[in-house]
Amino acid sequence: MLSAERRLLALLVLVALQAPPGRGACVEVDSDSEAVINEGFKLGCISCKMRGEVNAIATVEWDFMASDETEFSPLYVYAKMEGRIQDELRFWDRLEWYGSKKTQDLQDGSLYIKNVTSNDTGTYRCVFQRTLLYNNGFEYTTNASKIVLLRVVPKLTRGIASILSEVMMYVTIIGLQFWLLVEMIYCYRKIAAAGEEALRESAAEYLAIASESKDNCAAVQVAE
Repeated sequence: MLSAERRLLALLVLVALQAPPGRGACVEVDSDSEAVINEGFKLGCISCKMRGEVNAIATVEWDFMASDETEFSPLYVYAKMEGRIQDELRFWDRLEWYGSKKTQDLQDGSLYIKNVTSNDTGTYRCVFQRTLLYNNGFEYTTNASKIVLLRVVPKLTRGIASILSEVMMYVTIIGLQFWLLVEMIYCYRKIAAAGEEALRESAAEYLAIASESKDNCAAVQVAE
């Protein structure tokens, strides 16, 4: 019995060490903020729906304020599974929808800028307007906004914060796997100890029953 438990423990440990980290259905990740001139760049904007079981209809509006401007101007609108460029003067034929597709229940409202120019430097604002549709006909509208401060550079540089973030991510994954291994070993020992205790109790009970039966047999012989 204990050998079978050891094989099961080894299998669980092997699966835990080889399994990739789990991913949620929706994770709100901040957009990158540094684009390289003449290359493409993804403007990230994710707004997760808190009630996954509730149907919803969402629209996404992007606004842009250049580094030398003081007010936002309409940039892009995505509604009813169709996108439309608002700022045709500066972004004509350079914007592509990079978010959720084939659904009106949007959670990813990202855009892709083709052939980035130095004039694309500035502040971008992404606004989600989501209407939750409940079964009883009730509707509830929410709004969420994200800000992206974009800087256009000749060559992409990797900051110390990005490096530390990646290192901490791997350290966290390794730490969680080690913790899982320790928990498995602890549970195995508890199960093994409980099994040994049960075996001792069963043996003691068996000996008690056997002794009692022997005494009963001896009493019967004396009576005869």
